[in-house]
Amino acid sequence: MADIAHSVHVALGSRAYDILIGEHLLDQAGTILAERFPGRRYGIITDDNVAAAQLPRLLAALDAAGLSHGEIVLPAGEATKSWALLGQAVDGILAARLERGDLIIALGGGVIGDLAGFAASIARRGMGFVQMPTSLLAQVDSSVGGKTGINSPHGKNLIGAFHQPRLVLADLSTLDTLSPRQFAAGYAEVVKYGLIDDEAFFFWLEANLAEIFAGGPARGEAIARCCAHKARVVIEDETEQGVRALLNLGHTFGHALEQDTGYSDRLLHGEGVAIGMALAHGFSAQQGLAPSQDTGRIVAHLQKAGLPTTLADIPGTLGSTDALMAAIAQDKKVSRGALTFILTRGIGQAFIAKDVDPKAVAGFLNDRRG
Repeated sequence: MADIAHSVHVALGSRAYDILIGEHLLDQAGTILAERFPGRRYGIITDDNVAAAQLPRLLAALDAAGLSHGEIVLPAGEATKSWALLGQAVDGILAARLERGDLIIALGGGVIGDLAGFAASIARRGMGFVQMPTSLLAQVDSSVGGKTGINSPHGKNLIGAFHQPRLVLADLSTLDTLSPRQFAAGYAEVVKYGLIDDEAFFFWLEANLAEIFAGGPARGEAIARCCAHKARVVIEDETEQGVRALLNLGHTFGHALEQDTGYSDRLLHGEGVAIGMALAHGFSAQQGLAPSQDTGRIVAHLQKAGLPTTLADIPGTLGSTDALMAAIAQDKKVSRGALTFILTRGIGQAFIAKDVDPKAVAGFLNDRRG
């Protein structure tokens, strides 16, 4: 019996699936897959960092269950979400003679989950895939909900498809191999769920921060609560026509900063989200929408978690405000050329703000640049 501490069901009719959360699930993956998807062959897509740390465990589990598999190992890093490496992944799937009814396994963080899911969506006009997220960010956010894709020189995640996984296996033990910086970056997405519409969860995070980082029971509970939150939103708005956009709190600013820093290790995705959430709350306060003391409380919590919260925290020199605004103008939420931001009236009170004045945003960014 698998050591499943939490299970979340994503009720999407014929495309429903479960999120299983627990310790050492990679070591039990063969048994779980054989029971749920008998007769399948598997194509594993991962990156070289995860391959060194986690792939042997998964291969041993698949072999023990007698499951046929092949592996495609890509470079680690955000720059992997490109046309060239997407093509390499799809070619690998076809070269392995995987059939339409077989399954792709995305073993890794958000980059691999996004790219492997997109590859599965287009290989043989659509194959099923299983998410096995190995980073905190992927376990609480990107592995759930079916958003897949790659980046473009014009912006982040502008090329992709909605393609739901068949199963998500979140092995808590994989988080023990993350660097403190990587774990903190993932924690930004945890905080996001409290800031959107769950003030009580944010307060709970303030009380349980140490245990979450230390790996106690609060860690699994936090991940399960985030997954349940996202599942509810995805069920209501699968293709982001409305309320699902709230999950992008902090991402409009964050994605622009990631693009400006070249999708490099200068700024991890979660770090961009942390700064973006601080900016979104700060801009909301400047516009008279939210109390400034809430911004201070949020910033203090993010900083306690070891996250950057200001533009000055980004190493190196940022591009001009005009360059950041050009990136913001390519955000997926832009409609008929009008800027759409996720703003807030306070902790747990995020809302979709349409037709935001770009001059006000540019002025705010100039102020924050000092």
